[in-house]
Amino acid sequence: MENRPDWTDEQWYAEDLTSVAGVERLRFFPQVVASASGAILTTPEGREVIDLSASWTATGIGHAHPDVVAAAERALRAAPGGSVLSGTHPDAVLLARALCERVQVVAPVGERRAYLGHAGTDANDVALRAARHVTGRPGIVAFEGGYHGGLGASQSVSGIHISGGAPADPDLTLIPYPDLYRPWQGSADTLLADTLAQVEEALAGGRLAAVIVEPIQSDGGVLVPPEGFLAGLRDATSRHGTLLIVDEVKVGLGRTGHFLAHHAQGVVPDLVTLGKALGNGLPISALVGSAAALDEPAASALMTTIGNPVSCAAALAVLELLDDGALAAAAARLGETATDLLEAHAASDAPGAAWIGQVRGRGLSLGIELVVPGTQKPADDIAAKTAFAGWRGGVVAYPVRGNIIEITPPLTITPEQLRTGLDRLMAALDAAVEGAVSDADLAPFSGW
Repeated sequence: MENRPDWTDEQWYAEDLTSVAGVERLRFFPQVVASASGAILTTPEGREVIDLSASWTATGIGHAHPDVVAAAERALRAAPGGSVLSGTHPDAVLLARALCERVQVVAPVGERRAYLGHAGTDANDVALRAARHVTGRPGIVAFEGGYHGGLGASQSVSGIHISGGAPADPDLTLIPYPDLYRPWQGSADTLLADTLAQVEEALAGGRLAAVIVEPIQSDGGVLVPPEGFLAGLRDATSRHGTLLIVDEVKVGLGRTGHFLAHHAQGVVPDLVTLGKALGNGLPISALVGSAAALDEPAASALMTTIGNPVSCAAALAVLELLDDGALAAAAARLGETATDLLEAHAASDAPGAAWIGQVRGRGLSLGIELVVPGTQKPADDIAAKTAFAGWRGGVVAYPVRGNIIEITPPLTITPEQLRTGLDRLMAALDAAVEGAVSDADLAPFSGW
């Protein structure tokens, strides 16, 4: 943009508050970014910050990845129409074909379809409607702490309810997601059996269209379920003629060391949703399922710019970057490095060490659970102050579920950038514990 004002970081943020709608702000500190590359964010004043969030994984392949930029620029210059609404174009066809080939669902490849949308919100909305249409049933099982979208039906089945958002779906049954850290004190096998028994009870009524689940529950606390959880859901839903929807919007596409996170448990869902990193910053989502679920009713999921050429071209580039498995393998290795570094800090005599209750996750989807020392009491205040101090110190990481700092950097982050970012984050935790961030500092930032 020519003639952009030469404002300071503080001025840009102040202008944001007087122009951008509050309903779309989820702020933890005064973040303003003018440009980015890879895992580095640069503020208008030129300060460089290491990104350990990847915009909540939306830029998971790295900010301004040259392959994605080139694909989007090519599509923008060719401009073959605006969507797949009343016509089609090569990039949309190729993307849908690629998704049907790469994303395994119960239908064989020739009988799969891919819905192309704007965000995980509409992909999950269409998945829920498809399940109700194909089964003729109204009920949905979802999990406490789950997040499936920020509007409408997807929000109404989310276990995380945002004040002022969509009300809970009247046909929704919420079941606790298996959390091996709290409040459970028994074995993983017993926790798994208890959770699946609750699902079985809900299924027994014969009214359930679908069970929708995240293979790792992200915003609910970066919870990795016990081995056998997804397989148990698959078995139960299959026996009751209910569809299994796996929401891969946040943890899919190489992040956990697998192409899709549910591959770690070897299940085949009925419907799979994708988003965020699929467009690497451009708005696109996808839902893959059977033709029976996604071909009818015709023209029932309409938005004018869905399947637009620019977003489709970017998504194709993302899939091609993931094809050889190198980014997923790097995520697995870097996740081990990050876990070792964080656990070493937890075992040290640093001021914040005793506040780390658990480090958990898979690949580059990690969470640091902060608790009051000697207890499992959530330390929400310290988590918020750690995120704030991190921004001051040159790193971006956000809290989820109040007391968990989520670590989801771009998959292209270098080992050196990761180590430096985590060092800065742990320094921020130490600073927060020692009182470097005041309540007044946090007051303007409500977070969740």
